Amino acid sequence: MGDEIERRFLVDDVPSGTAVESDERLEQGYLAIDGAAVVRVRRSERGWVLCIKGGSGLVRTEVERDLDVAEGEQLWELTLGRRIGKLRQRIRLDHGLVAELDTFDIDLDGLQIVEVEFDSEAAAAAFVPPAWFGRELTDDPRWSNVALATTGRPDTGTGSSSSASPVSEPSERPG
Repeated sequence: MGDEIERRFLVDDVPSGTAVESDERLEQGYLAIDGAAVVRVRRSERGWVLCIKGGSGLVRTEVERDLDVAEGEQLWELTLGRRIGKLRQRIRLDHGLVAELDTFDIDLDGLQIVEVEFDSEAAAAAFVPPAWFGRELTDDPRWSNVALATTGRPDTGTGSSSSASPVSEPSERPG
């Protein structure tokens, strides 16, 4: 169990020539949602992960556990109507930081949100976002992934996805 210290920003336009280190297609479905915690299942080409997040804002508690394919598929069925799909691109920033740029599926109009994780609250507070980072969303729960999956975009009302574009099925991983 650990804390996730993360700032999130709305992105209007990524500068051309921005170097992407890697990209990954992700789908997330939400199993349980209440004011104290969120339980989600994520699938990607690397496999299935169950995640429990508590709290809100800059610092959140996060617990993750790998699932086998059968567990992932069984839990995924329980998330119908509470799903999002996105392409995540990792972009190297100054001072050893990495930005994760999420471009959401068409049902969310190609919305782009970038997030940066930090080792400490002090590092998060000292971070000066690049010019292409837009309005900060860290403390606005309307822009959380779970809110996007359940109620759609707060600025346009589009989304509330139950259909994420499929990723390649993760294969059984050893041990």
